[in-house]
Amino acid sequence: MGATPWLSVLIPVHNVKDYLRECLDSVLSQADAGVEVLMVDDCSTDGSDELVRTLVAAHADGPVRVRGLFHGQNQGLSGARNTMLQEARGEYVWFLDSDDYLMPGAIPRLRQVVQGHAPALVLCDFFMLRERMKLKHRLRGELHRRTFAGPERQLLRDPSLLIRGLFEAGQMHSWSKIARRSVWGEQVRFPVGRYFEDMATTPLLALLAESSWYEPEVWVAYRQRAGSILSTPNMTKAEHLAHALANLRDAALGAPLDDAARFAWAHFAARNFIGASRMADKAQPEGCAGMVAMFRQAFEEASPIPLRELDRAYKRRGWFIRAMRLRYWLRRAEDQRSAATA
Repeated sequence: MGATPWLSVLIPVHNVKDYLRECLDSVLSQADAGVEVLMVDDCSTDGSDELVRTLVAAHADGPVRVRGLFHGQNQGLSGARNTMLQEARGEYVWFLDSDDYLMPGAIPRLRQVVQGHAPALVLCDFFMLRERMKLKHRLRGELHRRTFAGPERQLLRDPSLLIRGLFEAGQMHSWSKIARRSVWGEQVRFPVGRYFEDMATTPLLALLAESSWYEPEVWVAYRQRAGSILSTPNMTKAEHLAHALANLRDAALGAPLDDAARFAWAHFAARNFIGASRMADKAQPEGCAGMVAMFRQAFEEASPIPLRELDRAYKRRGWFIRAMRLRYWLRRAEDQRSAATA
């Protein structure tokens, strides 16, 4: 098998024939011999599986080892990522979606960080890749999206700083987080068959990482395509969003988190509750009775602080509109709960 790679780049593949070559080239053009690339085809129907075989064969004699794996049954994005986690040999693992690509210099800079500081978790920034970048997109900051609200280019060992900065930025996707394989261990895996799988795993990684590093550079080009999760709401997606943080409180028991970190976490949970409620209301305006009430229960179970305390914290910060918005959806949930018991 040779020396252990310092990095495994993990690329899940499903019906991305038009983008896969560009994605792989962006990795191989800057990877050294200590990098391995794993691709798993999750039962593609557009010829992506054959392209994986072609690309693996084309790079068989190259300095970077490229491996292809193939599912016998479709398992979804979570299943594909879990398969690659089990197969990855690298000290660090970096997920990269197959319709995205790495920016030049990303891997060499990551290696500098790893060699110089050996953090358990590295966070990087990204930009939104659109077919047509309009002025409104630029004004929204899509050319450089930050994934952390906290100290830059410092080795952090304070879990409160990491949790607070992660939740305040609100960017939970796995492809902007590079973690030691040992942090994933055998206990953290993506929930198969559920949307918002990154939201269910990234905070867990942050709790398990004894150190972290935020590099405020754009390392990933994230392709925004039609038909994304948020652009096609339905009741299933709303339910998965509402429960995305379901296991976090148990995992955080005993973690030394300060009030600022707990507030950032609670505010993020409130945003999930409101977002899930809106999604359900948009998907089935006349048929979401009871769903918002269920989402409220999930929110209360996910939040590290009680609702009254969160409301007071909003008011202390002058966040009156956010407090009003939360109270509106809480009332909707209470009305549904009362109607169900009448």
